[in-house]
Amino acid sequence: MSGDKAKPIPFTWTFAAGAIAGISEILTMYPLDVVKTRVQLQVGTAKAGTDHYNGMVDCFRKIIKNEGFSRLYRGITAPILMEAPKRATKFAANDKWGKFYREVFAVPTMNQSLSVLTGATAGATESFVVVPFELVKIRLQDKASAGKYSGMIDVVTKIVKEEGLLAMYNGLESTMWRHVLWNAGYFGVIHQVRSLLPARETKQGQMMNDLIAGSIGGTVGTIVNTPADVVKSRIQNTTRVPGIVPKYNWTLPSIALVAKEEGFGALYKGFVPKVLRLGPGGGILLVVFTTVIEFFQKLQK
Repeated sequence: MSGDKAKPIPFTWTFAAGAIAGISEILTMYPLDVVKTRVQLQVGTAKAGTDHYNGMVDCFRKIIKNEGFSRLYRGITAPILMEAPKRATKFAANDKWGKFYREVFAVPTMNQSLSVLTGATAGATESFVVVPFELVKIRLQDKASAGKYSGMIDVVTKIVKEEGLLAMYNGLESTMWRHVLWNAGYFGVIHQVRSLLPARETKQGQMMNDLIAGSIGGTVGTIVNTPADVVKSRIQNTTRVPGIVPKYNWTLPSIALVAKEEGFGALYKGFVPKVLRLGPGGGILLVVFTTVIEFFQKLQK
């Protein structure tokens, strides 16, 4: 992203800036992620009762009323621990892959096609880092698991004991789909939007451009990857039993199954809280990342 500047940005700076940006976003937007997961794990149409949600507002209301406000932050330890390596890997991998593809294709600066390719590759790279953390987060966010796990360490211990060490990477394939699609949309769109926005002379104006580009990129990425995210949540929330093939196992067959049993709209369960998080969240990420990089560059002068 900032790799087009005349002076190369050290990898450690990119990593640190991505980590700070990621933690800033998760602390601001986490309750929306809890609501998104609850709605995505709800199979079939919503029914009356405390365990069923008719949408984002109903889910927020029932969680606060029946479980307490703090439940909106249940499982946040895993995402916080994940966000630093996840976001740092996202931006650092995007920067490194961008340089790699520019050299391979002999292109001096990033263009739309390279931005999409770079974002997709960075998303695949990022997936290997986040899967265990995502698995723990999903298990803790599910209301049905509230009495089974006492916290992050307990989740890891029980998964390894009951399902095996490799179970920590359940959902790797679906996570790759989710991150490849989101990153391709996000980085591809912010490159295009930035080029279309009028040049800003002031720091505040440049920050507003980043916020607009990042928010639009986050929204497009969310539209593209939500079906993969819905089935990822279900795949990772399924306890593996030896000899039994789980109902949700691979991404594309699971997407087809959800559409068949619940209708196409079910593939966009949790879309509203997800886009409310990742739309503005994408803007927050880009603004914080850019600000931190500029701070580091000032220190270098």
